Amino acid sequence: MTALQLHELRKAYGTVRALDGVSLEFPAGTFTAVMGPSGSGKSTLLHCAAGLDRPDSGRVVLTGVDLGTLDDDGLTVLRRQRIGFVFQAFNLMPTLTAEQNVELPLRLAGERPDPAAITAALAAVGLADRAGHRPAQLSGGQRQRVAIARALTTRPQVLFADEPTGALDSHSGHEVLDLLRALVDRERRTVIMVTHDPVAAAYADQVVFLADGRLAGTLPRPTAEAVAARLPKLEARAS
Repeated sequence: MTALQLHELRKAYGTVRALDGVSLEFPAGTFTAVMGPSGSGKSTLLHCAAGLDRPDSGRVVLTGVDLGTLDDDGLTVLRRQRIGFVFQAFNLMPTLTAEQNVELPLRLAGERPDPAAITAALAAVGLADRAGHRPAQLSGGQRQRVAIARALTTRPQVLFADEPTGALDSHSGHEVLDLLRALVDRERRTVIMVTHDPVAAAYADQVVFLADGRLAGTLPRPTAEAVAARLPKLEARAS
């Protein structure tokens, strides 16, 4: 079963081709890392795949739904029901507790959060005892785990993560990556993560490499060493 299909995606910003004919498939229940030099199209790919931006041409099919057939309201509903997001900057509300931050997507959707489900979400990321803490009272790794719990409250089929360990120290980064890996292995979620870190990419089932907006290869069963060996070639290609 395929969670996400990208067919000949093209996207330009002025004269810059951010995506230039990218076609990819992401199997359901797998962990994929997307890597490439700065300006290679990683974030644009993520945004188009998640329905945050529309490609100039090509098709995005997410869990069987062609995003090009949806208007803005339809995209909003799909993102709310089928997609989760985790960002480098956490994007937590500083005045809300961890519990309230996790509840937020449901409240914005007009739903009444189930207290037991919110407690379970925090417990799943190891933060049941931090429910009443605000972000300033949490470490960076804890804040990112709250962000993951928040992303999972709607039980999304696909979780997009944009540099989720970029603002974390090594120990906290490994905790977050272990959690993402467990979501795939135990719950069969699909995780698609943009990263610049070969160690983070090694947690994935495969790595997709981009350069100049084009697919520049894939690497199944990656190791940090194998990923690191590929990156200089991509940098040379982009220069």
